[in-house]
Amino acid sequence: MNPLTIAVHGAEHSPLDIIAKMANRHGLIAGATGTGKTVTLRKMAESFSNLGVPVFLADVKGDLSGIAAAGDGAGKPGERMEEFGIDKSGYLKAFPVRFWDVFGETGIPVRVTVSQMGPMLLSRLMNLNDTQEGLLNLVFKAADDQGWHLIDLKDLRGMLQYVAEHAKEYRTQYGNVSAASVGAIQRQLLTLENEGAERFFGEPALNLQDWLQSEGGQGVINILNAEKLMRSPRMYSAFLLWFLAELFQTLPETGDPDKPKFVMFFDEAHLMFDNAAPALLEQVEQVVRLIRSKGVGVYFVTQNPLDIPDSVLGQLGNRVQHALRAFTPRDQKAVKAAADTFRSKPGVKVAEAITELGVGEALVSFLDEKGMPEPVERAFVLPPQSQLAPLSEQERDQRFRNDILYRHYKDAVDNFSAYEALQQLAAQAPQTQPAAQQAPAQNAAPQEKSQPGLLEGFLGGLFGSRKKANQGLGYDLADSIGNRINKQVTNAISRSVMGVIKNMMK
Repeated sequence: MNPLTIAVHGAEHSPLDIIAKMANRHGLIAGATGTGKTVTLRKMAESFSNLGVPVFLADVKGDLSGIAAAGDGAGKPGERMEEFGIDKSGYLKAFPVRFWDVFGETGIPVRVTVSQMGPMLLSRLMNLNDTQEGLLNLVFKAADDQGWHLIDLKDLRGMLQYVAEHAKEYRTQYGNVSAASVGAIQRQLLTLENEGAERFFGEPALNLQDWLQSEGGQGVINILNAEKLMRSPRMYSAFLLWFLAELFQTLPETGDPDKPKFVMFFDEAHLMFDNAAPALLEQVEQVVRLIRSKGVGVYFVTQNPLDIPDSVLGQLGNRVQHALRAFTPRDQKAVKAAADTFRSKPGVKVAEAITELGVGEALVSFLDEKGMPEPVERAFVLPPQSQLAPLSEQERDQRFRNDILYRHYKDAVDNFSAYEALQQLAAQAPQTQPAAQQAPAQNAAPQEKSQPGLLEGFLGGLFGSRKKANQGLGYDLADSIGNRINKQVTNAISRSVMGVIKNMMK
């Protein structure tokens, strides 16, 4: 059953294991700041890697890079090893790590195309209202109809302008195109650009297969540096939600494999759900519920279980609850909610224990081989095998720049897309003007200026055209007659022109 020992409990330090076959039933690591959540996350990630399972970690505090180096057995981890009788020489080790960064500063660049993100997640990213989201859907539809790819922000900006300029055409088919909505979306795009989104949207786009690798029998641990990314919570949550949806669409159905194909840990999980629209929460719930059939485990790390919607919380079978503080009514509600989610055990007063737990101590309940929650145990999480302190900037930079994938992703590529197609369309527009509006050919022979005939000059003068040089006798005669006609035309408007001329010639 491939157990993964995460913690020990009791005087004899009995192991508490995650059964690998049940690891795709997802999980929750919760607790107040400083109670040991990050150590639990690391220990679980190391255990999955040892099993050959690739792992994804969203590193929002920048303290997970030490997984790439072996621990030294000093400090608190060393004390716990001695307490639990762990042989340091056979325990401490480094893990294969790949560093990623949406902004390409501290890891391999991560890019996603605008089309991959889709209008719904982009609307969430830009905090659009229903009307503006409807317009964004129209823009995507218009691009699809034309066969134009939306890769980066300039493509999206160009399509917005194109739809605005052809508003009448789209209004009859798709509904009103509001200039105010176009302007609002353009302003939101400008805000995203200021946050660095122009580096996130583009190509080469991330191939998720590159996150599903193993080396030397160990699963590669992919660490996404989210320190800067989390300063824009909307972008952080939208990326993670896209990641879940894309993974769900990419991987085949596998049922319940002996071990998961992939495991993801989302730190500061509340950023995914804060102010989320109901439709978006429904999508997250659906993905979390169904993605386990793809062999993927999703683990949320958060301070308070109430940060996770009930519809998602109910899908999280493997749980590690660190200490919570009951200082406010909301804290007390969180303690009660956390206590109620555990399967009770005689002698363990869960609600009281949650407020009494020490650092590194937790209430633990994993799923058994039948998928049922085990009775809750008060336990100590095992120390990590890797270095607890993060790598230096120089060590981290050297590692990711020497990575074989860095050469593929490091440089952005500006492929032909909607922006270039619109430029071509604009360049072709002058060629479609009527021939009468086009300039005469440069090689045409110059025409001699000839004096017009009597009739041509007469008619020109009669109807008031501007006189040119050498217009001739006919023009002079008609010009005189025309002046007299103008004075009498109001009295003879019903007469024919030839009748007027005849009367005046008498």
